[in-house]
Amino acid sequence: MSRQISDGDRTAEPGNPFRKRGYVAVLLLIGGLFLSFSITRYTLLDQYLQLILMYIGINIILALSLNLVNGYMGEFSVGHAGFMSIGAYVASLTTVKAFSVVPSILLFPSALIVGGLSAALCGMIVSIPSFRIRGDYLAIVTLAFNMIVKSALENIDAVGGARGFLGMDRLTTLPWVFFWTFLTVWIIRNFVYSNYGRGMLSIREDETACALMGVNTREVKILAFTISSFFAGIAGGLFAHLLQYINPRMFDILKSTDILIMVYLGGIGSIAGSILGATVYTLLLEILRPLEVWRMVLMPLLLIFVMLFRPKGIMGMRELPWIIPGSERLLNIRHWQRERGR
Repeated sequence: MSRQISDGDRTAEPGNPFRKRGYVAVLLLIGGLFLSFSITRYTLLDQYLQLILMYIGINIILALSLNLVNGYMGEFSVGHAGFMSIGAYVASLTTVKAFSVVPSILLFPSALIVGGLSAALCGMIVSIPSFRIRGDYLAIVTLAFNMIVKSALENIDAVGGARGFLGMDRLTTLPWVFFWTFLTVWIIRNFVYSNYGRGMLSIREDETACALMGVNTREVKILAFTISSFFAGIAGGLFAHLLQYINPRMFDILKSTDILIMVYLGGIGSIAGSILGATVYTLLLEILRPLEVWRMVLMPLLLIFVMLFRPKGIMGMRELPWIIPGSERLLNIRHWQRERGR
């Protein structure tokens, strides 16, 4: 009797096209870094366009990290800007205080990771009591957390209080933004299609049935929320070292609302949707900038129309084929063939 070939064995077969995806990802990373270095070094784009590209990258990180909780897990967090602010302040303090002893080429990525870990720690602390109960309590807790962090930063003189914090160099560049955006997409994509990601999707569909099948739902929730907070902190560090100035008002509930709009505009439960939503939203904000305050009226109206005509967003619950792992695509093809055979 011949051995049944599993999906994992089939993807490992020589010449299988899905094996090439790893090489394609490496080539994409190298090519993107080379292009971003070239744009910066030879000024292929003016400073304004480079700034817009960096804003798009930072917003993609924010939208992807929030989509992990609100889209893939089915919970509702409204305080993402709070974790972003922690990453921004911790990374800024690290670069300002450690510049005299650490080379800048090593300092910036280290500062970003420290800021991300600080945000992840706060996210874990928030999630542990929040996920003891079900329902919409996470929205209330994260909203309160966002307000607490903002109020605390306004009253801590060591970080400038309400005046804000400055003194960091402009270490955020287009190559760094591309690298962290690529890394965020890659890690979140792998997490979504891992065993923990399967559990996360099951929680979204039916948490009770998921628990009955042996999934530790609370552990999955805490892990997903911690990862989401980590990347929000990374985005905050990039944002702070791009503007070279931060203050607590930048990370209020309006900033959290902007991130929510990007997630739901692009579509929940979709990596491609978060990329598309963040890109479209950032570009529209710049295009409508001449309208001044009226653009903040038009953007929510755009979201309302999207919710009316496409409630799940532009790419809601759908994914581009090249993002889906090869083994997952094989399973989907076989399932479709079985259904068609019936």
